[in-house]
Amino acid sequence: MGLFSGQFANVVEWQETRDDVIFYKWNNDEIKRGSRLIIRPGQDAIFMYNGRTEGIFREEGNYDIESDIIPFLSTLKGFRFGFNSGLRAEVLFINTKEFNMRWGTKQAVNLPHPSLPGGMPVRANGTFQFKVGDYEVLIEKVAGIKKQFTTEEVRDRVLSHLDQLLLQWMVKEGKDMFNLQANAAEISDGIMADLDRELSDIGLSMTGFQINSVSYPEEVQEMINKVASQSMVGDMNRYQQMAVLDSMTAGNAQGGQMAADMASMQMGMMMGQQIVNQMTQTQQGGGAQNVSGPNFCPNCGQKAGGANFCPNCGQKLK
Repeated sequence: MGLFSGQFANVVEWQETRDDVIFYKWNNDEIKRGSRLIIRPGQDAIFMYNGRTEGIFREEGNYDIESDIIPFLSTLKGFRFGFNSGLRAEVLFINTKEFNMRWGTKQAVNLPHPSLPGGMPVRANGTFQFKVGDYEVLIEKVAGIKKQFTTEEVRDRVLSHLDQLLLQWMVKEGKDMFNLQANAAEISDGIMADLDRELSDIGLSMTGFQINSVSYPEEVQEMINKVASQSMVGDMNRYQQMAVLDSMTAGNAQGGQMAADMASMQMGMMMGQQIVNQMTQTQQGGGAQNVSGPNFCPNCGQKAGGANFCPNCGQKLK
């Protein structure tokens, strides 16, 4: 047997683990005597015989199938290799990593609004994460008929449900359709729970879902920006001041220099008026300080009118 053992040996492995492949099925005619199983980091290996799971091996390493693997299989632990026969079995390699995918609405989602018969069209995009959660379900629903399974197939499955879920969760409990980003975390949690139930049917598990941005039609977005800007200004006086500053910085627009000059003049007039008001207040305050004498002379009772000396008796008044 030693003379011919080399020609029967083979290696059971998944050499080129791809980030977009969820599992790979090794399926040769036979596993020969002397064969070895190689499990790389980020992989689990599942031995299957006649479509049934015989054993799951999670530790990375290089194993002799006859001595290290077969004794731990469910129904094949007593299997013995013959001189001309091997083990007709399949090995399913599972990619154990968490997969991160981008998503985006294929078409605008129309949110119902009483003033818009067709609804408010919005678009959204973000990311979601998933991983293999149940090996038995994955084998039963997918791996039993496919040699490999890619993340793009999962993305298609998610997108087929996503528009309806976005509509459902964006309008739930009367959320403000013009401020959906503020509720993005709550909406994302609801969508993730629903998608997890959907993917569990094929042995996958959702581990995360995020909404990165929500976009509105251009004219609606302009209105939202304008309202937000005015609310930041707070009052008309501050709004005018900001408008003046905006005009001064509009040098690249047509007529920008003229607008900047006019804005500078307006600002100068405003500053000048403030200075005049301050001077007037100061002078009024100073005048009040100068009239500090008594109105009547304490010596003779003559009306003094705030003078320094009494006009009747000459008494010094201050």
